[in-house]
Amino acid sequence: MRIHFICLTLVAIVTPQDILASGHGPVFGLATPTNPRGGFSLDTSLMGRYGDGGGTMFRATLGYGITENLKVSISAPIVFHAEPFAPSRVAPLTPMGGDFEGLAIWRFHRQDTGVGSRFETAAIGGVLLPGPQDLHGGAGALAGIVTGVASRSHYAWAGASYQRYAESQGGRRPGLFFYSAVYGYRPPSWRTDKGWDWRLFGEFTGEKAGSASHQMFVGPTTLGVFKNYAVSAGVQFPVYQDVRMSTYPRERVRVAINFSYFF
Repeated sequence: MRIHFICLTLVAIVTPQDILASGHGPVFGLATPTNPRGGFSLDTSLMGRYGDGGGTMFRATLGYGITENLKVSISAPIVFHAEPFAPSRVAPLTPMGGDFEGLAIWRFHRQDTGVGSRFETAAIGGVLLPGPQDLHGGAGALAGIVTGVASRSHYAWAGASYQRYAESQGGRRPGLFFYSAVYGYRPPSWRTDKGWDWRLFGEFTGEKAGSASHQMFVGPTTLGVFKNYAVSAGVQFPVYQDVRMSTYPRERVRVAINFSYFF
């Protein structure tokens, strides 16, 4: 009985930080975290793209863990100012685009590689419906995959997705190929069971929208978790841009800040 009590106490101490932290990841790149079984998450994101013009939007995303390895989510945008730049997701799971989205993340492979460390792979699929600013656009579908390793100190993920739209009124929005690589680090002094638990990320993303644009961005982000709350924020700058300038202006910076609640 005493051993059983000690085990329950350790679970109560460790689980809130480790499980809830695993339900969230980087800001701009693909990652494998899912929700615990029966666990909800509410993500609210404020994002902007700026340069020769600019746009700002807010997106709310509600996620649910059907199992420990299968998460579904729905999200809806509020566009404060439509951005004039080339088509982009900016972020894969809470994207800046104006579509309403329903996504599923299925972690179909997981291999424990040590105490608190694992190697895992997840598939992503979803549907996209035009938002109020694009009522005449066609519906779309998305498919992707991401793989990587995570431990108590280091994180690394790489993945890609592709979204394609149906034809509508004689036209079709360009397909969008998105890819990313992320590395994260959690210093020993930040691995705490009291107060905020922080980690830093370096994030690389790229996207190719039909034949109209191909861009790559890099930048730092951070994630902090406290009990059942999380906050993340980051900035990215272009390192490669091949954009049809007669169609789209040049983008200079991307910013995002996210608040999350797990319940």
